[in-house]
Amino acid sequence: MRLSVVIPCYNELGTISQVIEAVKASPVKNCEIIIVDDCSIDGTRELLKSKIESQVDKVIYHHKNRGKGAALRTGFAGATGDIIIVQDADLEYDPREYLLMIQPILDDRADVVFGSRFQGGRPHRVVYYWHMVGNVCLTMLSNMFTNINLTDMETCYKAFRREIIQSIKIEENRFGFEPEITAKVAKMECRIYEVGISYYGRTYKEGKKIGWKDGIRAIICILKYNLLANTKKYNLPYINYSANNKII
Repeated sequence: MRLSVVIPCYNELGTISQVIEAVKASPVKNCEIIIVDDCSIDGTRELLKSKIESQVDKVIYHHKNRGKGAALRTGFAGATGDIIIVQDADLEYDPREYLLMIQPILDDRADVVFGSRFQGGRPHRVVYYWHMVGNVCLTMLSNMFTNINLTDMETCYKAFRREIIQSIKIEENRFGFEPEITAKVAKMECRIYEVGISYYGRTYKEGKKIGWKDGIRAIICILKYNLLANTKKYNLPYINYSANNKII
């Protein structure tokens, strides 16, 4: 069993080295680390080339800035692990929780796992009130169309069986990836689980990038991919991940 960690990266000079160290120190040791640099202009690209390339399995460079969704599309296509997880290139999410995220898949209970920042008793930095309200409203709107009861649709931490995520055509280039992928895995009737995770949110001064325009786009994506997109059910084979194989 192997876990592929896909890290979309744009202008994260101050955190990318620490993130790679944290991923390598996670409890999941059999990891494929894939970084997709989305045409960083703050020195991140030079750091990747000079120091980080030799520490990871793949670094893929976009020649122009396309957005998080485009970077994930590139990273997913290059992943070879049995399970794929998304890791942002900042310090908001904790790689020490990988095993928590993938355990439902290892137990063959889930095909997709969402890490919820609003569930469970793990640490959660207190930051922007209206961001929380926006996340709750977007999640509720998404749930109304998908008929699944998520608490955090917009979370970065999502883990997939590789055959699931590589079977999906990702169309969104920016943060619209989150509602798009939620709608599509729901339409595929995947077994979706949610686990509580910690969250160390950052401020705009610290490099946070998502804005109100992305919220508007998320509403459009919820409507578009639930009402217009047609995704067939994915017939999954039974794979007993936990019987004889350990990912740690």
